[in-house]
Amino acid sequence: MATPPYPLNCLKEEKHEDPTLKPRSSSASLFFPIEEGDTPHKELILSLPKETRWLPYVLRLYEGFWWWEGIIPGIIGIQQRFKARPNDILIISFPKSGTTWLKSLTFSIMNRHKYGFTNHPLLRLSPHDCVRFLELIYGQGEESYVESLTSPRLLCCHTPYSCLPDCITTSECRIVYVCRDPKDVLVSAWYMDKNYMPNVPLSFNQAFEVFCEGRSGAGPIWDHILQYWNESLRRPDKFLFLKYEEMMAEPHQNLRKLAEFIRCPFSEEEEKTGVIEQIIELCSFKNLKELDVNKKGEGFSNIENELFFRKGVVGDWKNNMSPEMAERLDEITREKLHGCGLTFSR
Repeated sequence: MATPPYPLNCLKEEKHEDPTLKPRSSSASLFFPIEEGDTPHKELILSLPKETRWLPYVLRLYEGFWWWEGIIPGIIGIQQRFKARPNDILIISFPKSGTTWLKSLTFSIMNRHKYGFTNHPLLRLSPHDCVRFLELIYGQGEESYVESLTSPRLLCCHTPYSCLPDCITTSECRIVYVCRDPKDVLVSAWYMDKNYMPNVPLSFNQAFEVFCEGRSGAGPIWDHILQYWNESLRRPDKFLFLKYEEMMAEPHQNLRKLAEFIRCPFSEEEEKTGVIEQIIELCSFKNLKELDVNKKGEGFSNIENELFFRKGVVGDWKNNMSPEMAERLDEITREKLHGCGLTFSR
């Protein structure tokens, strides 16, 4: 195993101030309609096909995927202005697929030489403050933040592969993609929106129908997953494809795989002294959920941090959909992914 470029005693308790690590100031939600106000690319966005059944949002079909109106300017901003660096690491996922957890793990691996466990940024900041979404950064005109980050940068987005700029797809930067059983993705998305806006009458049955049609936020989920799956088979040196369920079942093995891929492998001494176990514990759902910042804090688009920590389990769909609904969604997934080699346990 290669020797990492940092001290073996990398989790020493030292004070390390990073000016880029701070809570984001709350801003107006980018998930709501844009018909009022001055929004970049407003004329283009309002000309796109519209979906309004996932209340209260207005989604628009942009380059083959359904997006919240206010997010599209950020995607266009990434396409037009983002400049990748060769050693960038990008975390990419379909929404509600384990992004928060993967952010925590990857951030902890990459920065384990800087922070000890008693003064770690994740103890006072949301994972979404430590690793911010590119769509929101570029949608709010804050790209100077991205340029201010020292290399290697750790970034995140929900943008499909086909919508990424060439500077990402053709460069040496690496992409870590996590997917999740679509049934659990749907349940997680519905609960988040239900808790975010409890007075909006979006029934689970209606959300289910919209999701099955591939017209929910960032959908169709199958196209999103399949694009990155195919690229991971074609270019395994650039793409690491992870499954949320496998990460939950075998966290140690997947953490090692992740560390190797992002060029931060664990040393033998780190293995012996339990560094992997400490990172897993630090980033565990139970630990993060109980932190004050994730119980009381408010993050991007005025979304409370606690909404990102509901259950964090595999198979919660069983408590929310009938066997008939589950079989219907499974059948759609099998049809969409047929022949690609990727499956989800039933």
